[in-house]
Amino acid sequence: MMLRSCCRPLERCFARRGGGGGSDGLLWHSDLKPHASGDYSIAAVQANSNMEDQSQVYTSPSVTYVGIYDGHGGPEASRFVNKHLFPFMHKFASEQGGLSVDVIKKAFNATEEEFWHLVKRSLQVKPQIASVGSCCLVGAISNEVLYVANLGDSRAVLGRKANQDKRKSVIAERLSTDHNVKVEEVRKEVEALHPDDSQIVMFARGCWRIKGIIQGIAKRLVRAALNEAARKKELRYDDIKNVRKGVRRHIHDDITVIVIYLDRHRRSFPNGRLKKNAIGCTYAPMDIYSLYTAD
Repeated sequence: MMLRSCCRPLERCFARRGGGGGSDGLLWHSDLKPHASGDYSIAAVQANSNMEDQSQVYTSPSVTYVGIYDGHGGPEASRFVNKHLFPFMHKFASEQGGLSVDVIKKAFNATEEEFWHLVKRSLQVKPQIASVGSCCLVGAISNEVLYVANLGDSRAVLGRKANQDKRKSVIAERLSTDHNVKVEEVRKEVEALHPDDSQIVMFARGCWRIKGIIQGIAKRLVRAALNEAARKKELRYDDIKNVRKGVRRHIHDDITVIVIYLDRHRRSFPNGRLKKNAIGCTYAPMDIYSLYTAD
């Protein structure tokens, strides 16, 4: 089975980096690349001293996995998810004969359990690891079915073409539900999971927070987000390009966007399909600033 033969190619591509920069030294993007149902692009911008966002796209002729992990309190949790979640999805899909809702849930649970083991082992030498965490947004395509799973306040949106007044437009359809403590049901859930911590959820600086911590096309969308962040501070995007990491966090958070085309006619790879056993991986850099200064 193809999924069983993926282990070593996956291990090799986990270390790969791709893409290039622009005039903004903290902005990274990857060129348009193919997947089994179309093309995709990915872009990210760093604001924190350590890049807390992590993201990845895995492609093969039979499946496409997309993940965005918004870390908070530090990069350890999001980097851990970036390394372990997809291998768990492959493992359980192989054992159960293909991708399913149950496979994705088991992969989420297994990743969280493994991270808890890491926290317990590291607590004495690195106590701050107990305060880190990560949102987790995953999309998966297999057998003409699109799966979306979300923990946190990252968001998956489907863009559909529509003709209105003889002009082409795009209709945005939300595919995920925010799992955020601003929702009363989620607050109660978090409080129930931490009965001994009366301050696990707090209202501070105008919004609900957990422990005081706020939770090609891709590049254009990241730049649109940056322009909006600058506008809210009565600045221009050009004004914030030279603001160093860490300080820039006062203007905006780390931002990551992945765009997945689902229209097969756009596919740019030869003969309209991926080659047999072709495996591809794209990862945003663990730290954009370090990537460019190393060059």
